[in-house]
Amino acid sequence: MALLRQRNAQGSNATEIEKKIKRGNALRQGSVWKGSRGPVAILLVTLSLCGAAMLLYVTSLDSDITETLVSQRELVSPQPRVYTVQCSEDYENYKRYPGCTPQKCGRAVTDSVVTREEAQVLRRLAERGLALAGSEGGASILDLHSGALSMGKQFVNIYRYFGDQIGDVFTQEDFQLYRDVRGRIQAVIAETFGLDPALMYLTKPTFFSRINSTAAKTQHDEYWHPHIDKVTYGSFDYTSLLYLSDYGSDFTGGRFVFMDQNGNRTVEPRAGDFPVCDTTSPSVHSETN
Repeated sequence: MALLRQRNAQGSNATEIEKKIKRGNALRQGSVWKGSRGPVAILLVTLSLCGAAMLLYVTSLDSDITETLVSQRELVSPQPRVYTVQCSEDYENYKRYPGCTPQKCGRAVTDSVVTREEAQVLRRLAERGLALAGSEGGASILDLHSGALSMGKQFVNIYRYFGDQIGDVFTQEDFQLYRDVRGRIQAVIAETFGLDPALMYLTKPTFFSRINSTAAKTQHDEYWHPHIDKVTYGSFDYTSLLYLSDYGSDFTGGRFVFMDQNGNRTVEPRAGDFPVCDTTSPSVHSETN
C-alpha cells in the first residue's frame, strides 16, 4: 500500500474530491446515515483464508429468538463468552489446513479486541470513506485492503478512482490502527479456537459495512437471510465481526443471531463487541431487520 500524506481538508485536491463525492451521491440516490431512512449499523468485516471472517447478519423472525447470549449493556471481557458445538462433517468436503481447520467448534463473543475510543476512531474512518459514495441499496462497503467502495449498483477502487487525493481522506494513523486491529482479530480467533496464529491469514474482502433501512436494490443488499459462510466462501473456516455502533441508540434491528436446532442465541451489539464462530452447517447465522 502506497504511503499517504496527512489528511488536509483545505488541500489543493479538495475541490476535485468534492466533485467525485457529488457524483457518488448521485449514483447512490440519496442513501444516508440517518434521517428519513432511519439509523444505521456500522461494523468492520474481515475474511481470511483458512481463517476468519467478520460479518454481521440478522433475521426479522423475533418469535424464533429464544435466548439473549449477550445483552447490549453487558461487558464480556477479559474472558469471552463461549459455547461449543460439535464440528460438522462438512469440513471433509473442503481442503483441510493442518493447524487451522477447526478441531474445536462453537461461538464466542468478547469486547476485548478494541477500546470504545478505538471503535469511535474506526467508525469515523469508515464514515469518511463511505461518504465518498455508497450503495443504492441498504448495505454499503468500504474495503481498505483491496480499495473496493460501493458506488450505486457497482464498486469502484478508491485508490484508482481518487488516486493521490485519497491522502486527503485517510491518514497514516488511520491505516496503522486498521492494521493493528486486524492483527488483534487474528490473535483472538486463534486463542479462542486453539489455533496457531501463524497459520491463519486474513484476506480480502476485509471491509467496513454500513447498513441502513434503504430498500435492497441487489442481492448484496439482502444481508438478513440465514446463511452458512463456508458455502459461500469455501476457504473460510471462521467468521467474525467487530461492531462500531450501538444497538438501541445508533440503530434498531441489527441483532446478530446464531441459529441452532435447539433455539437461537442473539447478540445485542454495542461498539466493540466481537462475535466469532466457525463457518460450517452448525453455524447458521443471520441478522434482524
